[in-house]
Amino acid sequence: MPKIRARYLASQVVKDLKKKMVFVSGPRQVGKTTLSQSLIKKTGGEYLNWDNAAHRKQILKNQWPLEGLLVLDEIHKYRSWRNTLKGLYDVHKNAVKILVTGSARLDHYRRGGDSLQGRYHMLRLHPLSVAELKLKTTEQINTLINLSGFPEPYFSRSATGALRWSEEYRQRLIYDDVRDLEKIVDLAKLELLMFKIPELVGSTLSINSLREDLDVSHKAITHWLMILEKLCYIYRIPPFQSKKLRALKKEQKAYLYDWSLPENKGSRFENLVAGHLLKWVHYRQDVYGERYGLNYFRDVDKREVDFIITYRDKPVKAVECKLSDNNISPTLNYFKTKYPETDALQVCLQPKNEYANNLGVKLVSAVRFLSELI
Repeated sequence: MPKIRARYLASQVVKDLKKKMVFVSGPRQVGKTTLSQSLIKKTGGEYLNWDNAAHRKQILKNQWPLEGLLVLDEIHKYRSWRNTLKGLYDVHKNAVKILVTGSARLDHYRRGGDSLQGRYHMLRLHPLSVAELKLKTTEQINTLINLSGFPEPYFSRSATGALRWSEEYRQRLIYDDVRDLEKIVDLAKLELLMFKIPELVGSTLSINSLREDLDVSHKAITHWLMILEKLCYIYRIPPFQSKKLRALKKEQKAYLYDWSLPENKGSRFENLVAGHLLKWVHYRQDVYGERYGLNYFRDVDKREVDFIITYRDKPVKAVECKLSDNNISPTLNYFKTKYPETDALQVCLQPKNEYANNLGVKLVSAVRFLSELI
């Protein structure tokens, strides 16, 4: 069983804490608490969780440690959290290092108060990946596909345990996090939407179709999708747009942080690759400030490439996902002719061989490609 000594963001958190507060956001149970408590163990400090009644009382009374590392978990659920952090940082920044963690996109929960701009660095923590786990074989990647990259189900090595974990995870997300942070009356319909999304992985997302299936308004579906994004349950990627191509301009594709949820293995593999690419893009954005982006390509003639990595809005990598097809996608060839400087790859879970065609499009194994990311 592979082990990890420290999460991939640990050293960056330590580095950033020397200058400012650090916000670490990410899905529930992705490893934020373990990361923060491992830092406390090394440096000393205190951990306060808003969901704990005793800790919440201490936060409300502004009873802070006078030195070391202070970890504030789930404090974004407190309406005045930004003002509280601003006062804490401005008064104690020279004595106390402040790490804020939360199972939501913290930059989206700005409930009034003075801005914290310039006082923190934002880092996004993602599930475990091929590179982080140092996986070397297709069999190991299949385990990651089936159990997800969340530490608890992955290290359990149990398919049944992973299914139970996913069921409990969804319930806690809806009836704890959504209820605490959002005003949703029909939680049952929101749960139906969460059941529906795994079926749509890899397809363009139609708000109208979802509205008709769930018998709710267009506004409700749009709002619910935004909530699921803010709570790090799903993420959406937009289409790549270019004057060279007659590409779609509006339709987005949705993927899940838990890539084990789609029943179709091809969709699960595509979702896993999407998660790995997004993790790499967010790392480059958060740590280096680089303008990378994740898109997909589809044109009016229904030619499609699963993923396009852009830098400053220009394509630098085109990635197509296949389980075993050893014939390079015609659309990948087409995209390469339009953007010959772009690195074009077909990533196969079980390729018969690896090669590059006369256009320079490469067919590579998932083991090789994913191990070169984060």
